[in-house]
Amino acid sequence: MATIVTMPRLSDTMTEGTVAAWLKKVGDKVSEGDILAEIETDKATMEFESFNEGTLLYIGIPEGETAPVDSLLAIIGKEGEDVSALISGGSAAPVAAESTPAPVEEKVAEVVAPTQAAALPKGVVVVTMPRLSDTMTEGTVATWLKKVGDKVSEGDILAEIETDKATMEFESFNEGTLLFIGIQEGNTAPVDSLLAIIGPAGTDVSGIAENYKVGGAAPTATVEKEEVKATSSDNSVEAVEAVTDGKRILASPLAKKIASDKGIQLAQVKGTGENGRIVKSDIENFTPATTAAPVATEAKAPEAVKTEAPKVFVPAGEVFTEEIKNSQMRKIIAKRLAESLFTAPHYNLVIEVTMDEAMQSRAVINSVPDTKVSFNDMVIKACALALKKHPKINSQWREDAIIINHHVNIGVAVAVEDGLVVPVLRFTDAMSLSQIGASVRDLAGRAKNKKLLPTEMEGSTFTVSNLGMFGITEFNSIINQPNSAILSVGAIVEKPVVKNGQIVVGNTMMLSLACDHRTIDGATGAQFLQTLKQYIENPVTMLA
Repeated sequence: MATIVTMPRLSDTMTEGTVAAWLKKVGDKVSEGDILAEIETDKATMEFESFNEGTLLYIGIPEGETAPVDSLLAIIGKEGEDVSALISGGSAAPVAAESTPAPVEEKVAEVVAPTQAAALPKGVVVVTMPRLSDTMTEGTVATWLKKVGDKVSEGDILAEIETDKATMEFESFNEGTLLFIGIQEGNTAPVDSLLAIIGPAGTDVSGIAENYKVGGAAPTATVEKEEVKATSSDNSVEAVEAVTDGKRILASPLAKKIASDKGIQLAQVKGTGENGRIVKSDIENFTPATTAAPVATEAKAPEAVKTEAPKVFVPAGEVFTEEIKNSQMRKIIAKRLAESLFTAPHYNLVIEVTMDEAMQSRAVINSVPDTKVSFNDMVIKACALALKKHPKINSQWREDAIIINHHVNIGVAVAVEDGLVVPVLRFTDAMSLSQIGASVRDLAGRAKNKKLLPTEMEGSTFTVSNLGMFGITEFNSIINQPNSAILSVGAIVEKPVVKNGQIVVGNTMMLSLACDHRTIDGATGAQFLQTLKQYIENPVTMLA
């Protein structure tokens, strides 16, 4: 018997998904565990695995299209099986008692209709600022794609809204005319603020706009919420800004990535998508025009004039500044780090570690085929073992108690284009050096491609931040709460050191431990650093 496969709910905030790519086509054999498709949610692009065996008989959502959770995604069954009856009820969930988001939406509309009828003119819908992520408290309107007076059809993109995690397109599920815009481009407003009003052309909505309570629901009615389409497929696109001659370029993330890989400037590509957006096919079909290399023009230097004294310099020029709007991610980073710095009494302990033995040990380890271990991996492993010996460092502060974590989950700070994320290595103390190295490379790579799962950034008990690769020899970090400490790792420096009363050339590294004085006393932090120093300077002891 054929099995209906529906659009899965891949995150707690997901209401719809976009099929980025199908890895199977109709007629292909499917085994349990095979990857059917790549699905983009509001947080990441994830592989969708089949839990059934059989033949792929039907695809309900083509590549690049978006559909609500529980919509018909595919049908798997026996080869040649008739599935026309299932397709005709395609949006139904596999269990008859369940319902899809669309009927739920209608049900909600029916419940609130009597109230709305008394407060809103017929056919008028109030659209509010949606909550697009679990941490979102406000949103910024990056761009309006419709203006007042424009016709709006179901599925049209009204605006691009920037949250603390991404910029997403806001899709209309109503038809009518855009009668009112409540939040102008570039402005920020709390969730549930009045965003727009849609209704029949010519309807007077001035009273609705004036009486609407900013930051909350309409005073006399519960209004229908617009749904949001997360963006990262060919045609469901995320706004990507570039400025050339004052014009803004819009491109899908996939198009941007392909252009970057091929070294193509987006400004040279003509977009064929909605509102001139650049999509995947535009990049693949792009043929660069031959342009003459720019010739640098130099001002002719004035002929030397014989003078007895140098000329007095007269300052001349133009004062130039640039204003860059803060992204939601940058706002959240600023808010949380400020809270950490001003609520937790920070202090820093610094220790210098000799790295000669570690360098020799790393060279031996990396001589093993298919093995690659970095100094950062060795520091992470040493931290995990030291935390097991000093569990007070692996703690959290609460007003009524101090929580001591006897499990070790180390967060590794990773710089990304828009800010900083901290993926977590769970049960780090049980991992080998090569496992730590492979896991860090995987997490860091997916962090930079925005493909980390939310669960992979939660639950850290201690954090490591390394700027040594940038030549930074020593720095102090802000604690990543609710952790009680964070280790800052500097660069390895070759310099004169004293050994056995003789000055010789040695390699050293500076470590700085930022501690929360509410949970960690100075002596406790110092003892932890002594143990950490012992492990790093004698890597063989990590095997004991």
